[in-house]
Amino acid sequence: MSQELRGRSSETTGVGSANTSGTGRRNGSTFAAAEVLARLGSVRAEGRESGGVAPGSQGSMTPMPHESPEPTALVERMRPYSRTIFGEMSALATRLGAVNLGQGFPDDDGPEVVKQAAIEAIRDGRGNQYPPAHGLPELRRAIASHQKRRYGLELDWQTDVVVATGASGAIAASVLALTEPGDEVVMFDPYFDLYPADIALAGATRVTVPLSGPDLRPDPAALAAAITPRTRLLLLNSPHNPTGIVFTRAELEAVARVACEHDLLVIADEAYEHLWFDDNEHVPIATLPGMWERTVTIGSGGKSFSFTGWKVGWATGPRRLIDAVKVVRQHLSYVSSGPFQWAIAEGLTLPDQYFTEFRTSLAARRDLLATGLANLGMRVLATQGTYFISTDVTGSPSPDVTGSPSPDVTGSPSPDVTGSPSPHVTGSPSPHVTGPSFNSGSEFCEWIPQHAGVVAIPMSALSDHPQAEPFVRWAFCKEPGTLREAIARLEVALSRRRQARLT
Repeated sequence: MSQELRGRSSETTGVGSANTSGTGRRNGSTFAAAEVLARLGSVRAEGRESGGVAPGSQGSMTPMPHESPEPTALVERMRPYSRTIFGEMSALATRLGAVNLGQGFPDDDGPEVVKQAAIEAIRDGRGNQYPPAHGLPELRRAIASHQKRRYGLELDWQTDVVVATGASGAIAASVLALTEPGDEVVMFDPYFDLYPADIALAGATRVTVPLSGPDLRPDPAALAAAITPRTRLLLLNSPHNPTGIVFTRAELEAVARVACEHDLLVIADEAYEHLWFDDNEHVPIATLPGMWERTVTIGSGGKSFSFTGWKVGWATGPRRLIDAVKVVRQHLSYVSSGPFQWAIAEGLTLPDQYFTEFRTSLAARRDLLATGLANLGMRVLATQGTYFISTDVTGSPSPDVTGSPSPDVTGSPSPDVTGSPSPHVTGSPSPHVTGPSFNSGSEFCEWIPQHAGVVAIPMSALSDHPQAEPFVRWAFCKEPGTLREAIARLEVALSRRRQARLT
C-alpha cells in the first residue's frame, strides 16, 4: 500500500508544531501506518507463525483479493482515503480468527427496553417508510430534553436539533456546511480517522496540533499558535478517541478562549459524552461563556446505548448553524433509520441510573484490560473515558495509570492470565516482566495478529506527528472473557518472543 493511501499526510506549516494537509503528501515522514498496511500482504501470505497463537483461536488464512490502491475514477482529493486502518485490521482479525480489540463496538447489546422499542416500532409500522427529513419530532424533543436535563442547555427542538445517520453523518454534514474550499480546520492530534476525509471532501485544509506530554494532554498555547487568518473551524473531541482522555473544565475554558478570541466556529464531537470514569466528568464546551452561539455539538445514540449498527446521531446548536447543517445533511442521506429513531428517543428518557451502571460496567472492563496489559510490561496511559486504552509498547513501563479495578474482574487472575493485578492499575508489571520493546506501535500491531492472534490499532495511523508512534489503541468494550483471552494470547506470544531474543 502506498504512502498516499495511509490518508494521514501533512506538510509542516512553520506555525508552532502544527501540521497541515490538503494535498495528500507528507515530506520527511517517519510515520508508520502506511507500512503496517503495506505489510499486511505478507501477513496474509504467510499466515500465523507456527505455535504463535494461543489455543482456542479459530479461522484460517485466506489471501485477500487484489485491491487497486488508487481507484482510477476516484477524484484526487479522496484517493488518500480509499482504505482505512479500522477496515483493514478488522478484516485481518476475521481472516486470522484473531481477537479484535481494534474496532470500538461492544460485544453485547444495550438496554432491552431500547431494543424492544425498535421491534415495536417496526411491527407498528412506525418509521418503516421515510420519516421526517430532519428527524422524528419525538426524537428531536427527547434530544432537547436530554441536553436541558443533563447540561442546562435550552434548545428549541424544531430549530436547534437535527438527526443524522450516526455521529459520523452529523460530523460530515457539519464540516461540509460550515467550511469553504481553502479554509483551515484545526484539531488536536491524534484524531478520529473520519475527520481528515470529511475535511478533504469539503476542499478545506486540516491543521493538526499534537496532544503533548507523556499523558497526551491538550496544549491551548500550541492551539493558539496554529491559528492563521484562514482558520475557520475548530474540530474538538472529548471524551477523546483515540487516547481515552477527557478534557478538564480548565482545559476546555482555555480552548474556548482561543475560539472566542479568533472568532472560530466549533464542531464538538461528544459522541462519548456518557462514557467517562472515576472522578472525571464530561463538560460540553457549548455550556462555557461565549461558546453556545459558535458551537455545533454532536451526539451518538449508538455510543450512548451500545447499538452502534443503528447509526442514529444528531447535531445541536444555534439555529443559524443547525439550519446550515440541515441543508447539507438532507443531501447526504435524506432520512435516517426510522424505527431506530423511535428506540433512541426511548433510550434518552432512561433515568441517570442507566448511565451510571453503564459506566461502572465499562470501567470494570477497562481495569481488567489495563491490568493485563500492565502485567505484560506495557506503559498504560490513564483511560478517563471512551472505549479505548492507550499503551506505549516501545520502552519500559511506568506507574501512571490510576483507578481501582472492580472486584468482579480483579483479585486472583484467570488461570490463563499470568501476573497478579495490584489493588490499583499502576502500569508497573511484576519485577521479572520487561516491556515489549518494539520500535513502534505500528511494528507491534503488525506483529501481534500473526504471533498472538490479537488485533489492535497503531496510534500513528491516527496522527500526523511523531509523538503518536510509540502508542497502541485497544478497545475494552468487550466481554470480560474476550479480554482475558486476548491477554492470555499476548502473554504466550510475548513470552516466546523474549525467549527467542535471549537465545
